[in-house]
Amino acid sequence: MADAKREIERKYESDDSGLPDLTGVAGVANVLDKGTAELDATYHDTSDLRLASARVTLRHRTGGSDAGWHLKLPVAPGIRDEIHAPLSDTLPDELAALARSRVREGRLIPVIRLRTTREIQHLVDADGKLLAELSVDRVRAERLFGGTGTAQWTEIEVELAEGGDPAFLDKVEKRLGKAGVRPSKSASKLARALSETKGGKPRPKKKAAGKAGTAGRPAATAGEPAVAAGKPVTAGDHVMAYARAQRDAIVELDPAVRLDTEEGVHDMRVATRRLRSTFRTFGKVLDRKVTDPIADELKWLAGELGVGRDQEVLAERLLAALADLPDTLVTGPVHDRMRSWADESERGSRVRLLGVLDSERYLALLDTLDAFVAGPPLLKAAAGDPEKVLAKAVHKDFAKVADLIETGMAQPPGHDRDLGLHEARKKAKRTRYAAEAAQPALGKPAKTLLKSMKSLQTLLGEHQDSVMARATLRELSAVAHAAGESAFTYGLLHGREEQRAAAVEAGLPEQWQAVKTGAPL
Repeated sequence: MADAKREIERKYESDDSGLPDLTGVAGVANVLDKGTAELDATYHDTSDLRLASARVTLRHRTGGSDAGWHLKLPVAPGIRDEIHAPLSDTLPDELAALARSRVREGRLIPVIRLRTTREIQHLVDADGKLLAELSVDRVRAERLFGGTGTAQWTEIEVELAEGGDPAFLDKVEKRLGKAGVRPSKSASKLARALSETKGGKPRPKKKAAGKAGTAGRPAATAGEPAVAAGKPVTAGDHVMAYARAQRDAIVELDPAVRLDTEEGVHDMRVATRRLRSTFRTFGKVLDRKVTDPIADELKWLAGELGVGRDQEVLAERLLAALADLPDTLVTGPVHDRMRSWADESERGSRVRLLGVLDSERYLALLDTLDAFVAGPPLLKAAAGDPEKVLAKAVHKDFAKVADLIETGMAQPPGHDRDLGLHEARKKAKRTRYAAEAAQPALGKPAKTLLKSMKSLQTLLGEHQDSVMARATLRELSAVAHAAGESAFTYGLLHGREEQRAAAVEAGLPEQWQAVKTGAPL
């Protein structure tokens, strides 16, 4: 079984490798000598260094207190999530799966061997609590593939103790800086070894967008533009920057989904939706004869991601509503029945989702997305003025939202209105993503529209959640009734959900009027 932890560390170098007295750092009461460790690590990658190009490291290491297999996934500069598995002759299946979205059909081979003599010190407070581990590493690197070169260097590493305040590292860095110790130019030992030994270098890292947080999650906000070379100029540049960010997010979130981290599934699903919306909204920029088949596969993936996610959100809503009821209004084993329903659904969906991520269809989709980014099917409008081309596309989406909202509100309460408002919600979401993609080119007007669509989407989402909750309550009520249990509490919760939906419907005309009045496009 693999273990995961957040690693926050900084690397430094010094001309003489000397260290100042760190008891002068605020909070440090003592510096404890923890001796010397001999570490022997073999780093594995594909022959074209796919992991290294994504700033991911996979190694087999002996020596030290954490011998075993380590997979490190980037989160932000100086922050990585490390997944550790026990020593074994072969790569554990769990770590192989976490690297699959990047390795795919490639074969992992040894590429670098690092032998390190590590002098270890612990920085502790007055109570003896560990604040950080400081080490002086004397490294010998040997190329195992793509050359036979060697290299040697000394570096200083400071790793924050688990649960520590990152601001403490700033204090340590300030003290080291005064002693002439400077930040390392290399982000990792592997990067330096690849650079300083003979052989190829990693492919240039694609600029990506995503959110820092859980394991393997992207280090910037999803939806933020990223361009392969230079700032976006044309309409096509802007659209592809946004599309490329979503492709990157899907690949980078794969480990988070496999690890079942909070919001991992949600964030990957959002990335698939953003990319599908981009294809549809900007059909004058990207050839839909090429993108429609990709959109179909993204829809499939989003659907698979949504099976467990939708169930989880619905279960949280129903259990929270049940908890709000006085005990006198809860008749029968309502909580146990809801909990069993939620747990059973979650177990089944989890197994299914892991199968999807290991499927040939999913890996083929990732390859297709790579090919799309490498050779985008740009149409004539892609070379046009982004302010004109993108604004026209966003305005067209907004007009569709307006039509759906007004048509939906005109329906009598019931199934037709519920269906109409659900369609309006989906279109509002698409318009929101269109505004995100266009914001770098259109500026404040797109930002204003984005906020309006997000607010509208939230309101309509509350309505749709109520629709789904009522359907589930009716199903659970029928099962309870068949088992001879009271259905009273299910009916009570159903009535409360009707009231929540009615409140949304009553407030929607006023909010929609505000959106139309303030629409900048």
